[in-house]
Amino acid sequence: MLLFCPDCNNVLIVEEITDRYRFKCRICPYVFNIRQRISTRNYPKLKEIDDVLGGAAAWENVDSTDEKCPECEHPRAYFMQIQTRSADEPMTTFYKCCNPPCGHRWRE
Repeated sequence: MLLFCPDCNNVLIVEEITDRYRFKCRICPYVFNIRQRISTRNYPKLKEIDDVLGGAAAWENVDSTDEKCPECEHPRAYFMQIQTRSADEPMTTFYKCCNPPCGHRWRE
């Protein structure tokens, strides 16, 4: 929080004297004693995060393959390939466990 001197319009600094604090101007003799704690917090509104893989609807019509789940050791997993990097890089393969209680997701 910035406060400005009402006389010369310069930024006030916080100065500690004995057992209290005050705002003081560096240029002119203006002083403002602080009687109570001054604090404010502004929390920014967080944006909603989009599921880059398309959410649950993206996994509805995908194929499955013989890929073992690293969490539950289920032998099959759904997969889809998405181009996440530049065109000269290979596609990234995303997997989802076919075991409904597990549903673990990982990528290759």
